[in-house]
Amino acid sequence: MSLAITPKDLLDAGVHFGHQTKRWNPRSKPYVFDHRQGITIIDLGKTHELLAKASSFLEDTVASGGQVLLVGTKKQAREIIREAANTTNMPFCVDRWLGGTLTNFATVKKSIAKFKKYQTMETNGEMAKLAGKEQASIRREMVRMTKNFSGILEMPNLPAAMFIVDASHEAIAVAEAERSNIPCIGLVDTNSDPTKLSHPIPGNDDAVKSIRIIVEAVIGAIQSGLAQRDSRRAARGQADLAAATAEVAESAGIAIAPEGEVDLSKVSLPAELVAEVEGEAPAPKKKAPARKKIAAPKA
Repeated sequence: MSLAITPKDLLDAGVHFGHQTKRWNPRSKPYVFDHRQGITIIDLGKTHELLAKASSFLEDTVASGGQVLLVGTKKQAREIIREAANTTNMPFCVDRWLGGTLTNFATVKKSIAKFKKYQTMETNGEMAKLAGKEQASIRREMVRMTKNFSGILEMPNLPAAMFIVDASHEAIAVAEAERSNIPCIGLVDTNSDPTKLSHPIPGNDDAVKSIRIIVEAVIGAIQSGLAQRDSRRAARGQADLAAATAEVAESAGIAIAPEGEVDLSKVSLPAELVAEVEGEAPAPKKKAPARKKIAAPKA
C-alpha cells in the first residue's frame, strides 16, 4: 500500500529523535543517521521505507482474516493504542502484559471464560444471591481480571500478528511472540534491539506525537485490510451463488452463456405449458356428478 504519510510528516512529528548516545543499542546502527550533541538521529528515509513495508504486511494479514494484537503499556502509548483498537475493533493490551498471554494461551482462554461467567452472573442477578463474603471475593477477582483481560475478551485464537510500541518496554511480549512464531511489528527506538522484531520501525517511542503518527499509519493499514476482507467475502458470495445457479440450471437443462445470460433455445417444455402459452389450452374437464347412494331394501 502507498503511505499517506511522508518523511516530512515524520520529521514534523519528531520521529527522528533517538536516545542519548550513551544509551543507544549498537544493533540499531543500520537505522542511525548521525549523532549530534549527544543525541542519536534516526534516518527517516529508512523509517519511512520500513513503515511502508510493515503497513503492507498488516494490510495483507488483516485482508486474509487475521487479527492484530495492539500492545502499548507505557504511559505515552496507552490511550493511543486504546483508540486504535476501538477504531479497528482489534484486541489490545494497555494496562499490563500478562505473562503467558501468547505462550500459555489455553490457560488464558479458560480464565477469560471464567470472567465472562462472572459477568453473566452479575447481569442476570445470580451474583446477588450469593453470600456476602463470596460476592466480595468474586468482585475483587473481577477487578483483577478486567485489568488483565478487558482488551482480549474477543480474541478467540492467537493473533496473526502483533504491533507494539517500545520493544524494550514490551520485551516479554516480544519474546512470547517470537516463541509462538507470531510476526511482531513495532516502533523501536535506538535503545532497543530491532532484530528481535520481524518488522521493526525505527523511531522515537517516547514522544506522543511520534507514537501517534506511526499508529495512524497502522490504523490505515488495518482498515484497508478490513475493506479488502469484506470485498473478498462479497466476491466469494457471488461466486458461490453463480456456481449454485449453474448447478440448478444444468439439472433443469438450461444453458447459461459465459456472460451469465440464460439460453432457452434448447429447453424442452411440457406440451400442456406450451399450449397454455399459445392460447390453445384444452378446456378444463368437468367433474362428473356424484352418484346417489341407493339404500338397500329392508327385509
